Amino acid sequence: MPYTAEISRTNPGCFIFLVDQSASMSDPMVSGERTQARAEVVSDAINRLLTELSVKCAKEEGVRDYFHVAVIGYGHNHVGSAFQGALAGRDLVPLGEVANNPARVESRTKKVPDGAGGLVETSVQFPVWMDPVTNGGTPMTRALGYADSLVANWVEAHPSGFPPIVLNLTDGESTDGDPTSAAISLASHATADGAVLLFNLHVSGSGGTPVTFPDTEEGLPDTYARLLFQMSSVLPSHMRSYAASQGHRVGETTRGFVYNADITSIVEFLDIGTRATELR
Repeated sequence: MPYTAEISRTNPGCFIFLVDQSASMSDPMVSGERTQARAEVVSDAINRLLTELSVKCAKEEGVRDYFHVAVIGYGHNHVGSAFQGALAGRDLVPLGEVANNPARVESRTKKVPDGAGGLVETSVQFPVWMDPVTNGGTPMTRALGYADSLVANWVEAHPSGFPPIVLNLTDGESTDGDPTSAAISLASHATADGAVLLFNLHVSGSGGTPVTFPDTEEGLPDTYARLLFQMSSVLPSHMRSYAASQGHRVGETTRGFVYNADITSIVEFLDIGTRATELR
């Protein structure tokens, strides 16, 4: 059975987040009661996920390096690390090091139940590793090529481990050519446990209904949506099971793809797409 390798500190997993930082990511999207730039919503979601991963992998002695994580931004003539602070310029970083080195910790307000059926605002600590950046075009082909070199080195170093997972979050069409061949090349790398997984999320401000984890391209609104669907890997069975438990309709051919994503489906995409097998 593919995608069943146990994840441990000696055989860690690998997550690569590709984040569109093009100018259009400054466009607004509705987030609960407020409107935020798409780039803000995405960076908040990734920062929150890094905290959750750190908590999930925390033991008495600290955060265990069950995963190595890269956050790669792509935008104006630039493809490279989106980490800020002490991790700036770094690509794949062990999770323990990520957990210990946020660029800063912000104090944010959050509404929580007051015990009497209402909500009360409270202050929470929010670690930040990446900031929203919006500039220039969408060099997606270059970004996939950048991930390809990270993945090739990882697979060579961890030939029997759980394959790397690449999560691409974008709001627009590639401005540096058709990314299909770059996506095929990326997903052609494999460990003994299976091929590299590439999941794609399209962020939208249009307010239409999100298309989450489809198993066919029928019903997708345009050629661009169909292209991203074709680039996306089929969800492994443990991710399908988890997606089903979260209320998604899934089948054998369900792909790791979300189109026209809103804030909720961005968070779900990251949660399901980073769902690991057993941690040891």
